[in-house]
Amino acid sequence: MAIDKKIDKQELVRRVTKRVGGDADAVEAIIDATTEEIYQSLKQRESVTLRDFGTFYIQEKRDSCVFKFNPSQRLRKLFGWSSTYKGED
Repeated sequence: MAIDKKIDKQELVRRVTKRVGGDADAVEAIIDATTEEIYQSLKQRESVTLRDFGTFYIQEKRDSCVFKFNPSQRLRKLFGWSSTYKGED
């Protein structure tokens, strides 16, 4: 299953604004702050877990670091991967 569709930040802002209502500029600021905090956490070698989405983390290798993402059970179920998730999709 090839994924050829993608959305950019402005489309994400539009969709989130539509979902929660409110001001697009405020939503964009929240998205920017969220991604910056994730970036800074990873830079400090702190993992970041977003419930029902997954965990971002840095794995230390002998001579380098590797960025990793461990999807949540909900996300695994969405793609038909082994999952114990029983909630809504």
